[in-house]
Amino acid sequence: MARRREVPRREFFWPGASLLASGASAPTEPGAMAINPFEFLQQVRSEGQKVVWPTRRETLITTGLVMLMVVFASVFFLVVDEVLRVVVGLALGIGRGG
Repeated sequence: MARRREVPRREFFWPGASLLASGASAPTEPGAMAINPFEFLQQVRSEGQKVVWPTRRETLITTGLVMLMVVFASVFFLVVDEVLRVVVGLALGIGRGG
């Protein structure tokens, strides 16, 4: 049984590491993996045009729901904190009047 070649950890940050890990040979030219900066910017722009941005109404509704959840979570943790404070106070005998 042939043993797989172990890829050193540092190669994971190199663009050709997945090729080496799969057993493929590395590119023969040093700049073969390089891309033209202008071509890269064109690709970024074309991908940005594919994004479906939310409408103003969707953004306002989502923001309102997030704020509502924050209020509910705050009230919930306030109630839980007070209940735990009373229970611990009673358990330690601090809460008795006297």
